[in-house]
Amino acid sequence: MRNPFKRREVATVRPTGDRVTPRTPRYGVETRGRRKRRARREPSREQGFLARVTNNWWNRLISAVFGGKLSEQTEQYLAHQTKRDYVCNTMGQAAWGMLFPLLTMVCTWLVGAERAGLFSMAFTVGTLLYFLANYGVRTYQVSDLDDMRSFRDYQVNRFITCALMLAVGWLWCQVRGYDAEMFSICMGVLVFRAVDALADVYEGRLQQKDKLYLAGISQAARCVLGLVAFSLVLLVTRSLAVASWAMAVGAVASLLLLTVPLAVFETERSLPLTLTGVRELFVECFPLFVALFLYNLIDSVPKFAMEGALSYDNQLYYNAMYFPAHAILMAAGFIYKPQLVRLARIWDDPEKHRRFDLLVLAMLGVIALVTGAVALLMGTVGIPVMSIMYGLDFERFRGLCLVMVATGGVCACIDFLYQIVTVLRAQSRVSRLYLIAFAFSVPVVVLLVSYAGLAGAVVGSLVSMAILLVLLLMEYGSIRRQAGRQTY
Repeated sequence: MRNPFKRREVATVRPTGDRVTPRTPRYGVETRGRRKRRARREPSREQGFLARVTNNWWNRLISAVFGGKLSEQTEQYLAHQTKRDYVCNTMGQAAWGMLFPLLTMVCTWLVGAERAGLFSMAFTVGTLLYFLANYGVRTYQVSDLDDMRSFRDYQVNRFITCALMLAVGWLWCQVRGYDAEMFSICMGVLVFRAVDALADVYEGRLQQKDKLYLAGISQAARCVLGLVAFSLVLLVTRSLAVASWAMAVGAVASLLLLTVPLAVFETERSLPLTLTGVRELFVECFPLFVALFLYNLIDSVPKFAMEGALSYDNQLYYNAMYFPAHAILMAAGFIYKPQLVRLARIWDDPEKHRRFDLLVLAMLGVIALVTGAVALLMGTVGIPVMSIMYGLDFERFRGLCLVMVATGGVCACIDFLYQIVTVLRAQSRVSRLYLIAFAFSVPVVVLLVSYAGLAGAVVGSLVSMAILLVLLLMEYGSIRRQAGRQTY
C-alpha cells in the first residue's frame, strides 16, 4: 500500500523541453540555502596560515626527535629567495633592535624611570659582553663560501665564547659590588644574551647556505618570546630579577624548539670537527673581536661614566634618546647585510673591484640620506611621540636628541665599513684604530660627564665615534690602494 505521507518527486520540464530533472525535495534533504545559513552560524574548521605552519613544524620536530635522525631530515625550504631574505631579515633585525626600547618602556610603565634605568644598565653590560660571545665570527662565517671551516668548528668556538662571556659577566658583577637584586637582574640578562649569541651561529649557518629568511624568522621569534615572557612576569610580580630570568627561559625555549632544528634540518650535514679549525677560528677572528668589542665599549663608555656620577634615571634618558639613532643603524643593516655574500663574490673577481668601490660609496650615501630623514622626523613629531611612549618629558632634550641622530649616522657608517673590511679579509689592520679611538674616548667622555652631566655624555659619544669613522675611512682607502697595486 502506498504511504500517503511520503513525498513524491515531481518531474519538472525545463523551458528547453529536452531535459527532465527531478525537483529537490524540501524536507529531509539539506538545501543550498540551508547549507549557507549553517556555514554562517558555525565557525570554519580550516586552520589559519600561522596555525597550519606551527602544527606542521611541531609534527616535523616530534617525528625527527623520536626517530632519532635529526640531521637526516629532508630540506623543505628553498634557498636563493631574495625577496623573502629581505622581508624576513628585516623582520628579525627590527625585532632585535626594538627589543631593548620596548623592554625599557615596559619597565618605565610598570616600575618607574629609576628602576627602568637600573635594568638599562644591566642590559648595557649584557649587550657589551654579547660581542665577546659573538667574537666577530658571524660575518666571517657567512662569507666562508667554500666551507674552509666546518660548521662543527664554528659551533664549538661559540660554545667556548658563550661560557667565557658568562664567566666575565659574573666577575664584573662581583667587582662592581652589585647587591643581590642587581646581581640577579644582570645574570638573567647575561643568560639571555648568551643564548642570543649561541643562536647566532646557527642563524649564520642558514645565511651561509643562502637561507637568510629562516634566520630572520628565528631571530624574530626569539625576541618576541623574550619580550612577552618578560612583560607578563613583570606585570604579575613587579620584580625585575624574576622578569629577567623569565626572558632568559623564553630565549632557551626558542633556541631548542626552533633555531637549532632549523639549522640542522635545512642545511647539509657538517664536516667533522677539527681542533685545529677551532683554534684557527680564534686566531683569525681575534682582530674582528677586538674591533667589535672596542667599538661597543666606546659606545658604552658614556653609560659607564654616568653610572658612577649620575642617578640611574639618566641611563633611561640616554638610551631612549639613542633609540632613534639606533634605527639608522638598523635601517642600514636591512639594506647591506643580506648582500654580504654577494659582495664577497664581487670582490673575488678582480675585474669587479671598481664596481665594489661604487657600491661602498653608494651605501655611505644611503646612510647619509637615512640620517637626514630621521633628523627631520625627530625635529617634527618624533620627540612628542617619545614623550607619549615613555610617559616622560623629552622636549627639554630636543637638542641632545638631534646630536644623538648624528651619532647614529656615524655609527651606521662605522658598522658598514667594518663589514666591508671583513669581506676584504683585512680585519687585522683595523684593530689598532679601535684601540686608538677607545684610548681617546675614555678621558674625554669622563671629563665631559663630570662637567656637563647627561649632555656631556651625548656630545662625548658623537666626538668619539666621529674620530673612529675618520680613521676607518683612511684605512679603507689604504687597503684599496694596496689591492689595486697587487691587481695590476
